[in-house]
Amino acid sequence: MRYALIIAGGSGTRLWPMSTRQLPKQLIPFIEGKSLLQVAMQRLKGLVPNEQIYICAGESQRQAMLDGLPGLTDDRFIGEPCGRDTLNAVGVGAAVLGRNDENAIVAVFTADHIIQPEAQFRKVVEEGYRVAEEQPHTLVTFGIGPTHPATGYGYLKLGEKLEQHNAFVVDEFKEKPDLGTATTYHKAGPEKYLWNSGMFVWRSSALMDCIRRFCPDNYLGISEVADAWDSDLRNETLARIYPTLDKVSVDYAVMEPASRDHRAKVVAVPMPLSWLDVGSWPSFAETLKKDATGNTATGCKTLLLNSHNTLAASSDPNHLITAIGCDDLVIIHTPTTTLVCKADQAEKIKDLHKQVGEGLGEEWL
Repeated sequence: MRYALIIAGGSGTRLWPMSTRQLPKQLIPFIEGKSLLQVAMQRLKGLVPNEQIYICAGESQRQAMLDGLPGLTDDRFIGEPCGRDTLNAVGVGAAVLGRNDENAIVAVFTADHIIQPEAQFRKVVEEGYRVAEEQPHTLVTFGIGPTHPATGYGYLKLGEKLEQHNAFVVDEFKEKPDLGTATTYHKAGPEKYLWNSGMFVWRSSALMDCIRRFCPDNYLGISEVADAWDSDLRNETLARIYPTLDKVSVDYAVMEPASRDHRAKVVAVPMPLSWLDVGSWPSFAETLKKDATGNTATGCKTLLLNSHNTLAASSDPNHLITAIGCDDLVIIHTPTTTLVCKADQAEKIKDLHKQVGEGLGEEWL
């Protein structure tokens, strides 16, 4: 049976101060009045029945996500007691689904992407499901054509094409290369290298076999959690085991070694779509309509004079943001905090977030 698992546990610190512990970025209704999580759920409509869509996120966000997604039921929310990166999130999800369905085919999606057009997205994912169903030991990923030599994404080196599928064997999975290597990959073109999208499809049994071989300690812990899932020991087992699991991404822990292992196969399905990772304020600005001078705004009234390429955003629709002679800025207002930074410094908001917590107190986070 086909399932969908949305990983929604990111902290969203680069979208602070609007993204907070009480309202993480996945739940902020800043995409035409919808949250990123609502948009992610909407994209899956027609791919799998609603009752086969699961969400994995922090346990502390359970009620907020149930309230924000009326179609989500409590039994389809997999709550993490703490963040331990994507290997453990997808591992527990796959193990829990595989425990009750030995033929479970699990597609993993993120909650922070804008992908258009959605109809074409569903066709590409359908192809991924078919590959995973027909080839039991295959780990399927979806590849995006690189637009620049990014060092923050994984790269897929494409090999031979699969018969009867628009999919390619991945000869090498390289997570977050240095700039020189990324430049070489970009120059080779999308016929040879694609970005890893962070979305996957696999049989639960295929993923668990790879975790067992590549990360045996994580495998034992994940298996213990899954064994207790339908019992009264679930919460106690999660609280005891989950924080001890090695914190590592599925990309480093499974995808890279699997691409070099003859007992597994990594396959990439190209996803030639408009794909935007909404992980920072400049990338969020790309989702908004620009005025004649490149300025963008949302959630507030603005008056930006002699300003160019500046983002202004507020959580208060009655708030007014004004600026004169400001170029390439990010201006974010919330009831408690105002952030102003140069757009090219936006990646450092994560560091600022840490310093605010350490120096001023976590109540500001």
